[in-house]
Amino acid sequence: MAKSRIYTRTGDGILTSIIGGDRIPKYSLRLEAYGTVDELSAFIGNLVADDSVIDQQRVDLLKVQNMLFNIGGYLATPPAVRKKEVAGLTQDNISEMETWIDEMDQQLPPLNNFIIPGGCKASAKANVARTVCRRAERRILQLAAEEEINLLIMAYINRLSDYLFVIGRYLNKFANFEEIEWQKPENL
Repeated sequence: MAKSRIYTRTGDGILTSIIGGDRIPKYSLRLEAYGTVDELSAFIGNLVADDSVIDQQRVDLLKVQNMLFNIGGYLATPPAVRKKEVAGLTQDNISEMETWIDEMDQQLPPLNNFIIPGGCKASAKANVARTVCRRAERRILQLAAEEEINLLIMAYINRLSDYLFVIGRYLNKFANFEEIEWQKPENL
């Protein structure tokens, strides 16, 4: 079997092909939604590649990346062609992520103020991924205003942003970096 080419030359203009064969503008909400999910996965991959991420976190993050691929495939498929469910996504995935959050959060000091993103490199990477996750959530919600989207996606993405926030704090703690608290101006 011959190896297929990476390039097709069919996307050199404004339109691109999506699952089901339709061609749509590259600036459409569908592309924005699944493209931002893909971007999120890439930023999580950058975090996974960081040496300070411990093995269990790496396993968890790789599980997240696989689910993001499933979510992206779902979002890339027009409603007339797609199944109602996202491959492999159940309430159990969200509950599992909540367990990960709770386990890390139990080892962290309580929050008394807003935190400025930063600290160790891995924490900074987690916070970049968190902000991209929030953008993905906004893009998915925009798409959901136009068509039916599986509600578990919104819950999963929302919980993922919480997870990325907590893992950022957790990574700072175990790298012995103090969190940078927001300094509230006196006139607020």
